[in-house]
Amino acid sequence: QVQLVESGGGSVQAGGSLRLACAASERTFTLNSMGWFRQAPGKEREFVASESWYAEYGDSVKGRFTIAREDGENTVYLQMNSLKPEDTTVYYCAGDQFSDTVRTPRRFFWGQGIQVTVSS
Repeated sequence: QVQLVESGGGSVQAGGSLRLACAASERTFTLNSMGWFRQAPGKEREFVASESWYAEYGDSVKGRFTIAREDGENTVYLQMNSLKPEDTTVYYCAGDQFSDTVRTPRRFFWGQGIQVTVSS
């Protein structure tokens, strides 16, 4: 079982920035796609970003968030700029061994989640 571990969360004021990181325990194969979701209590899970040979973003974060991976590594970053209070929630790292996007799971792995809090 692949373990994904997030880091970099915390609290920031509106307009500020945070950078999330996620590293996978698996080193014998490269995850085809890695990305991020977020989910607030009582709300549906929301797609944030995914990266494989292309990058894609959820509508609510386009132009503010940037996803990046290290070549050949099971590590992914999420640079979050111009943060808003509505970005406050738990962010989950995701990875898939086969799919080109974490939006279409085939052999899928989740992280434990990390809290991001944006104050107004």
